[in-house]
Amino acid sequence: MSNISKEDYLRVIYKSLEDYETINPTMIAEQLGVSNAAVTDMLRKLTREKYVNYTPYKGIQLLEKGKAEAVKLVRRHRIWETFLYRVVGLPYHQIDEEAENLEHSSSDDLIDKLEEIMNYPEFDPHGHPIPSKNGKIPKQKKVISLDKLEENNSGIIQRVNDHSKDLLKYLYESGLVVGNKITVLEKRSFDNSMVVKVESKQQTISEKISQNIFVEKLK
Repeated sequence: MSNISKEDYLRVIYKSLEDYETINPTMIAEQLGVSNAAVTDMLRKLTREKYVNYTPYKGIQLLEKGKAEAVKLVRRHRIWETFLYRVVGLPYHQIDEEAENLEHSSSDDLIDKLEEIMNYPEFDPHGHPIPSKNGKIPKQKKVISLDKLEENNSGIIQRVNDHSKDLLKYLYESGLVVGNKITVLEKRSFDNSMVVKVESKQQTISEKISQNIFVEKLK
């Protein structure tokens, strides 16, 4: 990805902190497709401008100014993702890049109109919360990663990690998408893979895949 802006960094930092308690420059570099050195340079700039607090080897924190800006950026991005998925019909793995192209040239009025057209969605297609116009974050359901779900238990997929386009393509093509019911039929201890049934389709998934899917356990 070329021409990475300050806004891109803030949005990715915010997204990463949703999924992980501690994040480092390498995690940001992998998502943006840039070098660690480039990330470090930007983090120093963002620290000087009071958007983040970054100390080498101690992680990255969003400061109040940075969080406020990131929430606005994330709102724009996720509303576009939702529109592209629900209305345009693009698959899971294509909406992030397209939303990235559209969000920078969209007015606040357009974003508000897209939100209204879709009846004010609270979550994007990957299950991440969409901040409201006033910055309020929707309440999320209690979830566990799929690898923690025991045999013969079921859950509803509520969220998937969206840091990898290849992962999202696999999830989409396998029916492992938000809203679908999944049942663990067998857990294999030798490689921690599992046999699952998604809706009516049975398949085997790896430990890495199961760790990137989050479900609400059904009682």
